[in-house]
Amino acid sequence: MAPITTPFGRHSTAVEVVKGIDLSGKRAIITGAASGIGVETARALARTGAILTLAVRNTDAGAQTAADITATTGNQNIHVAPLDLSDQDSIATFVAAWDEPLHILVNNAGVMALPEQHTSEGWEMQFATNHLGHFALALGLHDALAADGAARIVSVSSSGHLISPVVFDDIHFAFRPYDPWLAYGQSKTANILFAIGATARWFKDGITANALMPGAIATNLQRHIGGKPLTAPDQQKTPEQGAATSVLLATSSLLEGIGGRYFEDCNEATIVANGNGYISGVAPYALNPDNADRLWEESLRLLA
Repeated sequence: MAPITTPFGRHSTAVEVVKGIDLSGKRAIITGAASGIGVETARALARTGAILTLAVRNTDAGAQTAADITATTGNQNIHVAPLDLSDQDSIATFVAAWDEPLHILVNNAGVMALPEQHTSEGWEMQFATNHLGHFALALGLHDALAADGAARIVSVSSSGHLISPVVFDDIHFAFRPYDPWLAYGQSKTANILFAIGATARWFKDGITANALMPGAIATNLQRHIGGKPLTAPDQQKTPEQGAATSVLLATSSLLEGIGGRYFEDCNEATIVANGNGYISGVAPYALNPDNADRLWEESLRLLA
């Protein structure tokens, strides 16, 4: 398969990506849309005329974000709904309340480098939030996505996936000493493998999924590492630039019928043979369909 290339690049902004695109009447859900690149992802999608739901833990912050987006775009169709991706009851409540066709699901929310924590089920918190929460959400919304006929799922991953594959024999660190970066890395690998698995299973339903690295952006995602930037200043992006690849995957005609791929800087990433400094490229293990199948089955088992 030829890699997907676009006219956009590292410095493109989300607003530039959606210029001229009309999604009036289409519905989109963005998780974690009250902060960081989630806000700018939502703002850019609002400019297309889409009907947006900001799925957030803090609904007060979500309401403020919705009001700001309406003020800057003129789009009045911005809704806020509570969603805690580490809480399966919260996900079930959100899904049960959704009764419309869904065109775009942006799995944007995430946590990074947490101190060791586990959910009530015993799941490692980064894997539970970044992967299992979004997996359960997409599974619950499958029929709504299929009802659209050409729906897209956008899975926000990271170059952090280069730190670790999914360690299937010890996902939740029952035997390994806990390392916040290894836990983060495997959760971000899982985000990519989810896009592979979802596309393989749901393409016949008109659903495609792609994953991406947004870039290095200074947001509250870094709060557990003292807010320190992970890259040099000249390598960092603004939130508007960081949202560009997400918005591209959600809206561009170049991605019609395309799924199961990984993008960075608005173009499909190159497969790398080593950790590559944890900066760019995609690891072969993150694109491996056997790994995707194994993750899918393990996720179903855990959720059952």
